Amino acid sequence: MGARRGEEVLRRFREQPIELWHRGERVKDITSEPGIANGARSLAALYDLQWEQPDTMLFDSPSSGDKVGRSYQIPRTHEELTGIGEMMLTWHRSTFGMMGRAPDYLNRAMAAYAGGADFLASADARFGENAIRYLEYIRENDLCLTHTLIHPQANRSVAVSQQADEFLGARIKEERDDGFIVKGARMLATLPISDEIMVFPSTLLRSVAEDAPYAFGFAIPNSTPGLKFQARETVDYGRSQYDHPLGARYEELDAVVIFDDVFVPWERVFLYQDVDVCNQAYATTGAVIHMAHQVICKNIAKTEYLLGLVSMIIDSIGIEPFQHIHEKVTEIWINLETMKAFRRAAEVDAAPNDYGVMTPAWAPIDAARNLYPRLYPRMIEIVQQIGASGLVAMPTEADVNGPLAEDIQHYYQSARQTALERIPLFRLAWDTAISAFGTRQVLYERFFFGDPVRMAGAVFRSHDRTEHMDRVREFLKEQTTW
Repeated sequence: MGARRGEEVLRRFREQPIELWHRGERVKDITSEPGIANGARSLAALYDLQWEQPDTMLFDSPSSGDKVGRSYQIPRTHEELTGIGEMMLTWHRSTFGMMGRAPDYLNRAMAAYAGGADFLASADARFGENAIRYLEYIRENDLCLTHTLIHPQANRSVAVSQQADEFLGARIKEERDDGFIVKGARMLATLPISDEIMVFPSTLLRSVAEDAPYAFGFAIPNSTPGLKFQARETVDYGRSQYDHPLGARYEELDAVVIFDDVFVPWERVFLYQDVDVCNQAYATTGAVIHMAHQVICKNIAKTEYLLGLVSMIIDSIGIEPFQHIHEKVTEIWINLETMKAFRRAAEVDAAPNDYGVMTPAWAPIDAARNLYPRLYPRMIEIVQQIGASGLVAMPTEADVNGPLAEDIQHYYQSARQTALERIPLFRLAWDTAISAFGTRQVLYERFFFGDPVRMAGAVFRSHDRTEHMDRVREFLKEQTTW
């Protein structure tokens, strides 16, 4: 079939409905459900964008020759890797980076797993073959994936196998000749408005026999019997795009995934009951690096947006003479250039991994994914500080067109904008920094790759500092002999 267009995406959602629960009711049609449909339409628009810029977004399938999404590509050269980066940046610029779990995120993960199929095959030859076939399947059908990694938050002081209920976290209940049964729950599936789900372990499993039933990796359709998605309350409140310019467009939704005796066939399995292999899979195949490459591109687009937004607010109300404004804008600009530098370094210093996949350099990727969770909340704080009371004083679309329209046009003007120009700008800033949509984005960025403290611990352990210590030792030795 090749790369899809938006209407094809929406049609498949209607033809293969998922069991999505929201506000106590099962959603009948995610393409028309209030609070959810707008996100589905924004997702569909990403697929249309592929065909609007095919040279950037698409490439020739290695199996069918059809035009397919570039985010599925297994890069073998620097040029191919950079092209994937440009494709991802183009997609995320179209949403200001507000749909962080756009399809390219998991497409990059699956491309890495397929590229590193030999590692998966080391546990079971079928698993490597499954990864290769599955990448081809989602690439040729241009499917959209969600995923889930972690177990429900219950007693966080003990491992998943030590919870009061052994089936609180999703685990293998029964093994059969044709597959196995999974029962329990996982969180947090962002973008449940999708075709299939990747269910992979986090890297937190302990190497003990008790954890083996919780160690697996597979992908199945979201419409699989027994698979349920319990969504959080939407932050798209059904208001106009004038009132909620971001929330009414880019609500991805998040959900806890419930496996009610879900059957998983062997041909959809990539990892199975090998804790060590599961814990190594992300790093060894390079999946985490390629996923983080997508995140850098998303972060560039998001920071570009914030720089533009803040600059427009400054221009609107005429506050550019103040020095603290210069400092704040410069801070955002530095953040942008830092993310761009990380991306460039990761791509320029890329090298083939053990499986011949051109893989971004890890150090700049790792630095970027540890830094941005600190940068984004601060940039949102800058939007709040610069917008100040203007962020909470803006009337709605109904007010602008209501009985006080004349007063509003007079009293809501700014130094360089009419009221009708200023109000949409400040409502956009409000939806970025104050609203439920905006605050969810802050929480999302804080914990994008997990607990920042645990991530810092991983950096501490994994990046060798011996070379730098040796320089200091040599200096101290010279001091004592001088």
